[in-house]
Amino acid sequence: MARPQTELPDHRAPSDATAEAVAVRLDGVRKRFGDITAVDGVDLEVKEGEFFSLLGPSGSGKTTCLRMVAGFEEPTEGRVWLMGRDVTRDPPYDRDVNTVFQDYALFPHMTVAENVEYGLKVKRVGKEERRRRVGEALALVRLKGFDRRKPSQLSGGQRQRVALARALVNEPSVLLLDEPLGALDLKLRQEMQIELKAIQQRVGLTFIYVTHDQEEALTMSDRLAVFNAGQVEQVGSPAEVYERPDTTFVAGFVGVSNVLAGAAAAAVTGSPEAFTVRPEKIRMAQPEEEPGPGQCSALGHVREVVYLGALTRYIVSLDTGDELVVIQQNLTTSSMQALQVRGQPVRLVWDRQLNRPVERTEGSEERGEG
Repeated sequence: MARPQTELPDHRAPSDATAEAVAVRLDGVRKRFGDITAVDGVDLEVKEGEFFSLLGPSGSGKTTCLRMVAGFEEPTEGRVWLMGRDVTRDPPYDRDVNTVFQDYALFPHMTVAENVEYGLKVKRVGKEERRRRVGEALALVRLKGFDRRKPSQLSGGQRQRVALARALVNEPSVLLLDEPLGALDLKLRQEMQIELKAIQQRVGLTFIYVTHDQEEALTMSDRLAVFNAGQVEQVGSPAEVYERPDTTFVAGFVGVSNVLAGAAAAAVTGSPEAFTVRPEKIRMAQPEEEPGPGQCSALGHVREVVYLGALTRYIVSLDTGDELVVIQQNLTTSSMQALQVRGQPVRLVWDRQLNRPVERTEGSEERGEG
């Protein structure tokens, strides 16, 4: 369990010399289920002490990669390394990892404390040591005083914290989390995102987190890998992936984005090469306004208005036949004012430097397990 900062093992508080040490590495990993390829040649490195997310739609291969790190699936090809050791053929119990699942997997007949200490009992840890570490684990997840309750007496968020404490109490080198917040309502999920990140920073463990939720990945991750059709499309920090997507898939999946290519792109930039621009970077102006130096512009009319309270999303049909989405904050705009723009001609204006060239890629395909 997490000890005071001064007592943490070296791998939990790496010095500058070891900060780039690799906790998990996948080398050319493939996984086939019959004639279906779920993971298709993935190379990936996760650093020690990093909160790393595997982000992608259903069927993109992210969960299968996590299961191969855990030892629940064996790669068809390639190797899995954990803390510098080849664990490709090792069973789950021989790997210094723990997994937190979406369904909690708590024992309903056991108390909270008994659930948390179960793994320590299996390892034959002494009674006093178990009691101390269980107490630390429950305090870490803000469940001190809940030790005698049964899972049925807890809320969904509290049960998820028990599952997290049960994993952390074993002090693994790497904690694997498979969509652990998926069963929670929106508000609680957002609260738990912040709490999970705070816990990870406090204990200094390597977290590998699987999610299909872009907001979760952007909120919590130090870095993330975007999966599509069994392959990794891009790896980077949340800001890098959002602001500088490498492919049209990443641009469209991570947040809302506009992609123009061919004749539509040439009408704006003079080149048919595909580029993306984020909706919040675009300003709506009167049609007669002339764009300034270094600006791009396009004429069209507002086809649809979606009022979202703090924001309004405008869908603009361009004269070239394509569409762009524009998002504006409602600093002084009411819902009635926003809706009155529907059908009006507009000129869209944005800085040319905000255009990001992207590689055209196919959309997500269902290719086996997530």
